[in-house]
Amino acid sequence: MSNLMNDIAKQAHNGRVPAIIQIINQQMTDLGVRTRAVFTHDVLQLLCEAKNPESLDKSTIVTQIREILESISPRNIRRVRINSRILKEQQLLWLENITQDPEDQLLWSEDIILKKPNIFKQWDKRIPSQNAKNNQPIFNNLSSTSPPEKRQFPLNLIVAVAVSLVLGLMGFFLYNELQFQLFNTLQSNKKNNVEVSPSSLQTLSSKEQFTQAVKLATEASAEGKVADTRQEWLEIAQKWQQAADYMAKVSPDFERYKIAQDRAPLYRRNQEQAQQKADELNQ
Repeated sequence: MSNLMNDIAKQAHNGRVPAIIQIINQQMTDLGVRTRAVFTHDVLQLLCEAKNPESLDKSTIVTQIREILESISPRNIRRVRINSRILKEQQLLWLENITQDPEDQLLWSEDIILKKPNIFKQWDKRIPSQNAKNNQPIFNNLSSTSPPEKRQFPLNLIVAVAVSLVLGLMGFFLYNELQFQLFNTLQSNKKNNVEVSPSSLQTLSSKEQFTQAVKLATEASAEGKVADTRQEWLEIAQKWQQAADYMAKVSPDFERYKIAQDRAPLYRRNQEQAQQKADELNQ
């Protein structure tokens, strides 16, 4: 059991969203709150649900989630948006729903920034005591009759130099490790954002087309809240266009065909608005 918990904690620290949610739900059971999450556009979107508003006190929920996440210290996650609403049936498209209509869907939402852990904190606590030792006289007996060439450096000075070297090497290797992880993350993001050519639409099932359309629409909606350059708006317009194309290709025998037909023109309008904003920035 302890090995399983350690594995979950390790996955959560590495930024695995399911592991993070499992830990949050375990620690918030007493509040009667259930959480779900999606990591998109460098933001961890959390949804907190309970049967009554009293269980979703904003101050309590935000404080507890901040403490849990900062104790986990998930890699590559610093920005978090906490959303809350009354418990509803399972919804696969909950992020899209609350993004498109937050006033009707949510009780409240709050953005937080997680503090970065100080990996040298423990070493900092040890440095004063080491410095105190270093204040002791280097040569215990200056009047010694032994020849100067036979005097040895004290052990505490050697330890201080060794500690400094170890700290320096740790900082160097840690810096390189962080750079390597950042490079891998960027490369992974590029792979995950590979565009699908129009010809590939025919090879996907209606369910896959619908799911891909929702994913692109959710990303475009989130990115539209922070976009401020022409290039960003062009990319958003392209995502809306791709989402509309996917919805338009859904087969009539698919169970969510009517929803797809309603959303295809909506996504087209969003694409036109994004393109218009990009054109305005080009003037």
